[in-house]
Amino acid sequence: MGEQGFFDSFLGLTNYLNNVMWGIPMIALLLGTGVILTFVTRGLQFTHFVHSLKLIFSSESRSEKGKGDISPFAALMTALAATVGNGNIAGVATAIAIGGPGAPVYMWIAAIFGMATKYAEGFLGVHFREVAPNGTMAGGPMYYVKNGLKNKKLGRILGAAFAVCGTIACLIGTGNMAQSNSMTASMAGTLNQWINNASASQQAPAYYYYLIGLLIAVLVGMVIIGGIKKIGHVSEKLVPAMIFFYMFFALWVIIANFSHIPAAFVLIFESAFGLRPLVGASVGIAIQNGVSRGLLSNEAGLGSAAIAQGASSSEEPTNNGLIAMTGVFIDSILVNTMTTLTIVLTGVYTTTQAWQGADNANNLTSILLTQKAFESVIPGVGGAIIAIASFIFGYTTLIGWSYYGEKCIEYLGGDKVIMPFRYTFIVFLFVGAILTPIAGQSFNYLNIVWNLGNIGNALMAGPNLVGLLFLAGLVAKITRDKFGS
Repeated sequence: MGEQGFFDSFLGLTNYLNNVMWGIPMIALLLGTGVILTFVTRGLQFTHFVHSLKLIFSSESRSEKGKGDISPFAALMTALAATVGNGNIAGVATAIAIGGPGAPVYMWIAAIFGMATKYAEGFLGVHFREVAPNGTMAGGPMYYVKNGLKNKKLGRILGAAFAVCGTIACLIGTGNMAQSNSMTASMAGTLNQWINNASASQQAPAYYYYLIGLLIAVLVGMVIIGGIKKIGHVSEKLVPAMIFFYMFFALWVIIANFSHIPAAFVLIFESAFGLRPLVGASVGIAIQNGVSRGLLSNEAGLGSAAIAQGASSSEEPTNNGLIAMTGVFIDSILVNTMTTLTIVLTGVYTTTQAWQGADNANNLTSILLTQKAFESVIPGVGGAIIAIASFIFGYTTLIGWSYYGEKCIEYLGGDKVIMPFRYTFIVFLFVGAILTPIAGQSFNYLNIVWNLGNIGNALMAGPNLVGLLFLAGLVAKITRDKFGS
């Protein structure tokens, strides 16, 4: 079997596993958990949304007084560092490329209920956290299923399962290889255009990817070796700036096509509900890609936010829950919608397999689709804007997910395994960075990386969602006692 045959087979395998793991059972479990938590908390994401925003901007959210390692605001920024990443740029584009323009509708639906899920995760992450042997705080799904479930045997099994799956996902999935791959693909393509006057579709020389990958590895290593305090301090400065940077230029593209916004939303909703037939997509594919890549983007149901909130200096679980749920709104309702509108308004969605069929050689996917949308309005600069945004988004995601991974492996092996994990994380990061030249000219092979991210997410989400359902009653009781409703 030749190199191309290997990658074709591997792409087929990851497509199959992705479809199985993100079939009806997982989607029902994910959305069902969000619906149940919305019901038992009496629509907390609606009734206390304004309160949650006030908490973000309060002086208390910046205070490091308490038992935690970082301030509540830094905990949110660490979670957003891990959340607002290339899933917002490349992941949304991939969902549209495979599921059609209607896929983002299911991202939005999942996000609305996901806010209640994220509230519960942030709440439980603080409520059941422990002090690790090295003196740092340790929280997350592995701790709240172990300490919260009445059936202790089941709790230990679910906790270990989450920690194992989380460690693997942090090395090969959403927060590592998928990010470094998108970062290098975008930056290498932009440099190739500037230096070699190449076309946007022409792949850059292989050594570009190796050099950029090495740079990313060094920059990430400089932060993650310092642990959560260094990660938190970098995140609270860098994350707000990167979000505003991306949204400014996305609004530029949207305003340039302002008159077409009503028609764009008609297309989006018609595609979502099968009223606008597509060549390579269906309603089922739109739902699957919208929900799975929505989770990849906002991480509600994944349990990762509970790990970040577990490090917060605030000892009030409800406040941490409210702060955590704003991350879903920022990620999926604000940033993802910006990306969706740039792709639909500029018409670049017509260059995808959902529109043209999977066999079309000119199909675009992932970050290349978003770059084309920006370039169509800001020629000569739009691609560079996405390259810069991708680099910063991916960088913050990498440092956030490295912390998630080390807390998972710390749960399994103690603090002695943390430093080896950090170095291993950097190695896998570099492998993801150089995957594009290894895979060759076919941009469809980039779907391997995102499929691995989706599979890793499913493996993490399963134990976490089961734990959330068992603990929904506890979350509801304390929440009602706190807010008097």
